[in-house]
Amino acid sequence: MSLHLDIAFSHLRSRRRQTVVSLLGVVLGVAFFLAVSALMRGSELDLVARLVDTAPHITVYDEYREARPQPARLLWPEGAVAIRGVKPKAERRGIRQYRRKLQTIDAIRGTQAAPVLVSQAIFSFAGRDEAVTLSGIEPARMKGVSTIDEDIVAGSLDAVDTNPNGIIIGRALARKLSLEMGDTVSVVSPTGNVRAMKIVGLFETGNAGYDEGQTFAQLTRVQALMNRPNVANLIVVRMQDAYAARTAAAFIERSLGYKSVSWQEASKDLLDALTVRNVIMYTVVGAILLVACFGIYNVISTVVLEKTRDIAILKSMGFHARDIRLIFVIEGAVIGIGGSLLGMAMGSGMMRAVEQVEIKPPGSTESITLPIYWGIDQFALAAAFAILSAVFAAWLPARKGGRVQPVDILRGAA
Repeated sequence: MSLHLDIAFSHLRSRRRQTVVSLLGVVLGVAFFLAVSALMRGSELDLVARLVDTAPHITVYDEYREARPQPARLLWPEGAVAIRGVKPKAERRGIRQYRRKLQTIDAIRGTQAAPVLVSQAIFSFAGRDEAVTLSGIEPARMKGVSTIDEDIVAGSLDAVDTNPNGIIIGRALARKLSLEMGDTVSVVSPTGNVRAMKIVGLFETGNAGYDEGQTFAQLTRVQALMNRPNVANLIVVRMQDAYAARTAAAFIERSLGYKSVSWQEASKDLLDALTVRNVIMYTVVGAILLVACFGIYNVISTVVLEKTRDIAILKSMGFHARDIRLIFVIEGAVIGIGGSLLGMAMGSGMMRAVEQVEIKPPGSTESITLPIYWGIDQFALAAAFAILSAVFAAWLPARKGGRVQPVDILRGAA
């Protein structure tokens, strides 16, 4: 093997300029592969993290995934029955016996669940009315499934438990209605009930629509305001392993019967778009490396052409065709490995530089940095792709070199 290496290095040194150009192509290919893929994957993971952190991993709704069959169809399943103009029986919406459902979910390892009663309401203050979403919560459970407690900028989430008529609103809504901590507002429910509620907390998530339209109060008080005692219409679930949410949601739906939606299902369109984006990204950066490998192919092909007489001499000395192929494959591997190592160093520098870039999105008051993914698998993928491409580029002319017939070459030289 040492003899094969010596011959391979001597070939590369004999065409030093072309070898350096090929090596530089691999270096740039690997560096740009790392920089682009690290930025794209970093932005993807940052977006998914925001989805996972800000939204429930699983949401159980007070509805069924498929409509219940009509009684006539249940009574005569094989009959040709068509009943038109039948108005469904009015029933109170909500998750029946939600406390028992919570116990079923709590029994699943690694999950935390909280009941929520969500309804629309009208805020009335100083002659101004504003439509808002009012969510009845249990603070102790809500802290385990939501990040809203971390977004409180005044007061606390627990204040709705200690104050009989406490309510927490977004800071944007408070500015819109000129409200402050301790002010009292009138809250009107869709049923016509009116209650004076005291602002005991302000939150700010950075989402303008959410901060202007979302409010929180104690669950039992919202139930009384909406004339829906002992009712919750949502159960929000958070898991230790967010990526197990799809399986857990299917199990919860089978167990409870109610529609259970994981964050992957709720964001399916977005996740599909990210998958398509990754395919495009890897295709583009992979093409950069393939172009670089054409340089390797050119160098090895030229060496084979120039060293035809040397190959004939080696074969006449006892070298087999596989030995000749191995020599030229080693040359491609050397360029691939060397280019990968230098490219990873250069790519790391480019990634570090991109990571320091700060941008200020339109309408934002704070600058943000570009997210970069530093996973070792990204480096391994870039190096493996570069080395395999280089070896393949060298293999094609190596086969030609292995087929050289020493008798024909030496006879022609004579």
